[in-house]
Amino acid sequence: MQRAATTPPGAPGIAPRWTSSAKSAVGTAASADSRIWFTISHGILNEIYTPRLDMACIRDFGLLVTAKDYFSEEKRDAVSTVRMVEDGIPAFRLLNTARDGRYRIHKTILSDPDRAVVLQDITFEPLVGALADYALHALVAPHLVNAGAANTAWYGDYKGHELLFAEGRGTALAVASSVPWLARSAGYVGFSDGWQTLSRGEGLKPEYVRAENGNVALSGTLDLVSGKGRALLAIGFGAQPEEAAFRALLSLQQGVESTLRHFCAGWRQWQKSLLPLDEPADAGQLNRYRISTAVLATHRDAASGAIIAGLSIPWGSSKGDDDLGGYHLVWPRDLVQIAGGLLAAGSLDTARAVLDYLVAVQEADGHWLQNSWLDGRPYWQGVQLDETAFPILLYDMLLRTGAIDRTESSRYGAMIEAAAGYIVRNGPTTPQDRWEEDGGYSPFTLAAEIAALLCAADAMQAAGKAPLARYLREVADGWNERIESWTYVVDTELSRKLGIDGYYIRIGRSGDDGMSDPRGLVPIRNRPAADANLEADLLVSPDALALVRFGLRSADDPRIRNTVRAIDAIVKCDLPAGPYWHRYNDDGYGEHADGAPFDGTGIGRLWPLLTGERAHYELAAGRPAEARRLLAAMEASGSDGGLLPEQIWDSDDIPARELFLGRPSGSAMPLAWAHAEHIKLLRSLRDGAVFDMPPQTKSRYVINKPLPAPQSWRLASKITKIGSGGTLRLELLSEARVRWSADAWATVHDSMTEPTGLGTFICDLPTRELSAGAIVQFTFFWVETGTWQGVNFAVEIAAS
Repeated sequence: MQRAATTPPGAPGIAPRWTSSAKSAVGTAASADSRIWFTISHGILNEIYTPRLDMACIRDFGLLVTAKDYFSEEKRDAVSTVRMVEDGIPAFRLLNTARDGRYRIHKTILSDPDRAVVLQDITFEPLVGALADYALHALVAPHLVNAGAANTAWYGDYKGHELLFAEGRGTALAVASSVPWLARSAGYVGFSDGWQTLSRGEGLKPEYVRAENGNVALSGTLDLVSGKGRALLAIGFGAQPEEAAFRALLSLQQGVESTLRHFCAGWRQWQKSLLPLDEPADAGQLNRYRISTAVLATHRDAASGAIIAGLSIPWGSSKGDDDLGGYHLVWPRDLVQIAGGLLAAGSLDTARAVLDYLVAVQEADGHWLQNSWLDGRPYWQGVQLDETAFPILLYDMLLRTGAIDRTESSRYGAMIEAAAGYIVRNGPTTPQDRWEEDGGYSPFTLAAEIAALLCAADAMQAAGKAPLARYLREVADGWNERIESWTYVVDTELSRKLGIDGYYIRIGRSGDDGMSDPRGLVPIRNRPAADANLEADLLVSPDALALVRFGLRSADDPRIRNTVRAIDAIVKCDLPAGPYWHRYNDDGYGEHADGAPFDGTGIGRLWPLLTGERAHYELAAGRPAEARRLLAAMEASGSDGGLLPEQIWDSDDIPARELFLGRPSGSAMPLAWAHAEHIKLLRSLRDGAVFDMPPQTKSRYVINKPLPAPQSWRLASKITKIGSGGTLRLELLSEARVRWSADAWATVHDSMTEPTGLGTFICDLPTRELSAGAIVQFTFFWVETGTWQGVNFAVEIAAS
């Protein structure tokens, strides 16, 4: 006799947490009709996202096994293996074997191509004793939506079918089973959920019918005997509990075999549309290529064209509801890198859809948000100028590969012009570098900005805007000429130790004189306060190799070769599988020394994608064999299922924290950007050339040399000297009359600024004929306000 319903104790439950960020699998259907994505780790379902990629709806969904005086949780007490049902098709077969040898659980997990449902086909195999000796229990932790708090869970019926239900924040879930439920319960996590009662030997508590407004969990005991050890579980989602139940039951009735056939057919068709890997490649590498393409496609929202950075929350098991976004957000930089990977694989339509998405979410002033939800709402508020450059570079790649026809390229002209204008007005310094930390002169950002300005110039030229194109090239040339003065340091302690002339630094701190201070202190983010500052000339990063990747410098430029030596001396780590690199020395974005999760401070670990970037450098330097060796190292960093992590562990093993030398750390896996770099490297090796290197920069700065550009003076970058024979350009953000003199005001001249069309106004002073030692003085009358600047400025003509 069932007891009367009672309120489960322990409301509202313990503080919610997410789960492991080191996924072993991610999947979705190839059909755009299926608005659901799933993740797997430790042998069980983790976050399921629906109806959008940025909406996580559960923490996890696993199984508990009990018998007389026995309790086992498969995610903790079993060894799991996972593999795709077929190469490049992200439905998965799992085998979870109890460490104590008592049972084995077989699973096939996939999403329904036709509706928001994930299916688990489960077979329980006793290895000790008989099937009737065991009980198998489902345990679901709802996190509707992007939060574990304020969820409500209950069990009930829908049209005579027994289900488990939960709802929160306008979304509901329902779990249906092909075999009867022997018992069901709802409770508060940490107090009255099924894990607690079963682990205490109390069984499920059917009287716990409903747990409201808290961190809740659902449990149900499956009738193993009636199913002969097999059960099909369907978890469906909808706006209402009834909709979720209806969808789950439809998928359940359809069955796993026909659903899997439908699922596989869609993915086979998509994989067939991609470029073949016609390099000499073994079956293993072909499989890894298909895994990477499937990972990128799985992170894509087909309805909008958006692609998120990763289907995980970094160090998720230590993160709560205050980390709403995790990596299931859109970063324009990651987005374009991923689009480049898809383009390299031959998926032209998906790459173009990314550009269309970027056009739709571009800000009114021309830039893109640091990151955002799929609909363009901001998450973080930083500005990184490489993220404004990348969409222009994507346009140019699409044009070169034929994904955009020149006759229709005009539809992107406004986006390109607005983005280029933002870069011109706000560059060359960036408020944040590509690692979202420090501002200043970043070699990586400078390379992206300059390349983008040249690509934008070509677009403006094609649109009949020749003066605008000329101006963009002049800005690019001027910035390119000054890269070394901003970011290359000489005669430092490190350079003397290595026997080199100098090297490019990670970031140069900018002053209002337009120069970089190599001794300026750079605040190192994510480090304890006592370690939070380091002089700029002591910071080294592989970021400098972007000068080669984007075509601004030759791979054999002596300054680049010097920098490679510095990079390898400071941030390279040789592991058994090959070399890997840190983002920069003293990085703090990673686990602590004892393996504890990053909590705002830590120690940065090795990034496999940097091994891919280094391989591209080696290819550019004419060393394809070395590039292949690095490809193998990059691939070796992944999980057994082929997923590439953001970071790998670089210290002694800490088994209790699942940290092993050279294996994925706890930050995030997979990282879609890393898989994109993997695909681009395979394509580059096939082509014998760096796939995403813009031809404009290489032609202009490596093969040829442009004439000297005007030397720009800005209110935010007040240069004090220019070389003799050069043109001094005053570059302002408002229209002005320039009053100037080259003879201590004995003779006075007035010149008007000219609008560029990009929100800047320029005035070129006739300084080319002035002798060394001459001083040009000037001030401004601002037309809009009718006021004088009120201060004079001076620039000296220095001997060249």
